[in-house]
Amino acid sequence: MNRMETERMYAYFLCSIPMIGGVRAGQLEERFGSPQGIYEAGVTGWRECVSESIAEYMDRQKKEDAWRQEYAQLAEKQIHLVFPWEEGFPKKLLTIPDPPYGFFYKGRLPKDTIPSVAVIGARECSEYGRYVAEELGRYLGTHRIQVISGMARGIDGISQQAALSAGGTSYGVLGCGVDICYPSQNRRLYEELGREGGLLSTYAPGIRAMPAYFPPRNRIVSGLSDALIVIEARQKSGTLITVDMALEQGRDVYVVPGRITDRLSDGCNRLLNQGAGVMLSPEQFLEEFLQSWEERQELPVESDIYKRKKKHRKNKNLLLAGMFVSGDPAMCSRYLEGADAQKWENFRYAFVKGEGALDFLLKSDSPIHEDWAFGRLISPICSPLKVEFAPYAAKFPGAAVFIKVALAIVGGYFFIRGFFRLFNMRRDTPKWYSPLALARGLL
Repeated sequence: MNRMETERMYAYFLCSIPMIGGVRAGQLEERFGSPQGIYEAGVTGWRECVSESIAEYMDRQKKEDAWRQEYAQLAEKQIHLVFPWEEGFPKKLLTIPDPPYGFFYKGRLPKDTIPSVAVIGARECSEYGRYVAEELGRYLGTHRIQVISGMARGIDGISQQAALSAGGTSYGVLGCGVDICYPSQNRRLYEELGREGGLLSTYAPGIRAMPAYFPPRNRIVSGLSDALIVIEARQKSGTLITVDMALEQGRDVYVVPGRITDRLSDGCNRLLNQGAGVMLSPEQFLEEFLQSWEERQELPVESDIYKRKKKHRKNKNLLLAGMFVSGDPAMCSRYLEGADAQKWENFRYAFVKGEGALDFLLKSDSPIHEDWAFGRLISPICSPLKVEFAPYAAKFPGAAVFIKVALAIVGGYFFIRGFFRLFNMRRDTPKWYSPLALARGLL
């Protein structure tokens, strides 16, 4: 076995640990130098980078030694494994905040040169949702748009089956190993995807589906797509996790509107109220989407992710603007938790997004609710600074308290300043504000 194949084998060992994602794997590799170095570090070395429970799980995997046979059987099972440093790894996944360390697939991978659309929604969908998913999947398949989804019951599986039936291609991203059909009632779709498209996963063969594996799976669904369409979602739907990740990755989000009395449409209508794109028909969506996709192809990958030189259309991207201007500490932290080599790029990313959102306010005339304006004015200032100063807090005793007090003062200043400016702007309209007046008040 040559050196390259040896490194691949030890990298597979790391992929066989479902609790280790791309960020943790990168930290381990930075600490121990190579996949083989990670393997040989043993439980004592692993404890430096991962929790006790994960280190013990890795130790059990190493002692059982079944992973070597699993790796040798990949070709026999027609399962492929590709790593970020190898040719063939999906380029779109290299640009997301948490790219996978290893990627398993049966069939083939989506082509980077062909437009891809993720279609997601409720598992227990209505007849209306079923009809829209079928029509949309069929239309996208007919026009050779790659359909990405999670092969779940309901909207996901219906849209994928329709795309395949129309002669198109579709790719199912699983929350388990690609050798496992989940849910079992989608066996026919599972087999068709393996023949006509692809079955994809970040989890090694044999790993069964668990609730904790699906949110990380969702980032792959959105990461492989150029745009995401939501068809039916409740107010607190897991679908909205995928929407958050799509926005974090710079993907366009479109929503199918629903009746205001239908609880299956509460999440969709809320997204529309926040400014997500409206999908009124497959024809309207595809025309707008392809124009955006063609514009994006003229830009380098980094420019697309970090600068997003796109036209600001009326009533579009307000959802993205809300997340970066009103602030979301968890999301900002995810941007800035990358490896040291990416720290400053991620730091710049967060502020470029914030700048773009402010630019949107200046060009939009959609009214904005006061909750959006007042909700989290402290977060966009404090979240990036808190993460950026974290290493200093760890090195110098007492620094953590000083930084917290300083951030509270800075955040408090911006909150009070913004509150009073906004309050004095529009006394006659206490609930909704003009975006232009809001932007001026924040400057």
